Amino acid sequence: MNGRAYLVLENGKVFEGNYFGQHGETTGEVIFTTGMTGYLETLTDKSNYGQIILQTFPLIGNYGVIPQDLQSDTIGAKAYIVKYPCQNPSNFRSELCLDSFLKEQGIIGLYGIDTRSLVKIIRENGVMNGKISASFPTDKDRAEAKAYSVHDAVASVSSRGIAKSGSGSRRAALLDFGVKSGFRDALLQRDCEVWTFPHNTPAREILQMQPKGIMLSNGPGDPADPANLGIIETIRTLVQNAVPIFGIGLGHQLLALAKGYTTRKLKSGHRGANHPVKDTQSGNVYITSQNHGYEVIADNAWFVNVNDGTCEGLDYGDSFSVQFHPGTQSGPLDTAFLFDRFMERMDAHAAR
Repeated sequence: MNGRAYLVLENGKVFEGNYFGQHGETTGEVIFTTGMTGYLETLTDKSNYGQIILQTFPLIGNYGVIPQDLQSDTIGAKAYIVKYPCQNPSNFRSELCLDSFLKEQGIIGLYGIDTRSLVKIIRENGVMNGKISASFPTDKDRAEAKAYSVHDAVASVSSRGIAKSGSGSRRAALLDFGVKSGFRDALLQRDCEVWTFPHNTPAREILQMQPKGIMLSNGPGDPADPANLGIIETIRTLVQNAVPIFGIGLGHQLLALAKGYTTRKLKSGHRGANHPVKDTQSGNVYITSQNHGYEVIADNAWFVNVNDGTCEGLDYGDSFSVQFHPGTQSGPLDTAFLFDRFMERMDAHAAR
């Protein structure tokens, strides 16, 4: 954990700090997350593909690295920024420290910068790109940061082959756009046989397995990216076959696009384990874990974000979707009941 490092934003603002984890240079979209815990789940969430994650909570790494808590076998982000990385974690389940984990994964870490100032810039001006390097940034570095964009995000993180998990009585298809393992586990815990399909699997191949329900997973990138047009068309075909669908995160956005809604980019995104959403049907408010930079534009939302009124969920009848991440390991379990609701709709459909 030594060696000077610099972050330059596309607006020219420079932050000076130190490396931890892997040393080197990288460019990405700088985003912030407000979670006080759950850094392992955040790091291994593939929804962060192409991004540089900034933790607003100052001390990160105090309970070490626990392999059982990881959401995938790789770190989704391009780099990780914290104020103070803990070098001596205290947890009986920990197997190594955060610094070693980043080195093992080949991910650049930056610490010691003014994280509060950086968050303020993003909140006031919106998400922007940045570049981390060992030398003081030049105009070329700033231009490189400004020109950066994420391409083929879903294709970069989706699984490469079909895989079967569990042997439950309910057969569920999981379309993988960068799925967190916790969502697959939630299905397995509810007596499901889960078949995971790559993002580009044709609808007919999914339907040939005769699933009782289909989950559309979380994932990275702009849902309206032209690279996702094939996925959206696949979802349209799946919808026409009336199999219950449950979309989460990017899956929520892609299902909405298939249903004729539109999406747009949020100014600074919603990321963290403390976001309140309101069920417009019951009036109940839940605390949720979120990780997204885009929203669905809808005036008939099932769930709405209490902070800014954005759409957090849509109910289509047999199918439904939510923007937040229900029942995640690192976050609140308030909305884990949505998986049970999915089971109810699967069972009702199978009984017809």
